[in-house]
Amino acid sequence: MPPAAQDEPRQAEPTLVVCIEDSAENLRLMEWVLEAGGRYRVLGAADGIAGLELIRQRRPALVLLDLELPLLDGFELAKRVRADPELRSIPLVAVSACVMRDERRRSLQAGCMAFVEKPFDVLALRKLVDRIVAS
Repeated sequence: MPPAAQDEPRQAEPTLVVCIEDSAENLRLMEWVLEAGGRYRVLGAADGIAGLELIRQRRPALVLLDLELPLLDGFELAKRVRADPELRSIPLVAVSACVMRDERRRSLQAGCMAFVEKPFDVLALRKLVDRIVAS
């Protein structure tokens, strides 16, 4: 006799990750990397203002944040997230092609917990996301 529908294991909902990235190609790459396997669902925003609103509305498990964004740069966006009591616990990871030491330091001071250089290693990014979401 087949098990009743209520006895079947439920498919876990994918974990929500917001990626704030003004390059459509980079956003598609993030979606491809993270959505493979169905563990994550990536929602994107192309500028800092839209990204901040998306974070407020959806409360993701993690935010991947380009630093050079139109309307509101990633440094200021990170500061605003950290200043908001309802959002401050959301992990932020800076993802940037600007690899100067000052950019890395500024992103960490603004509230990012990690810095990923573009172009990034796909497996390393996936491991970092897995580690942050699991903690």
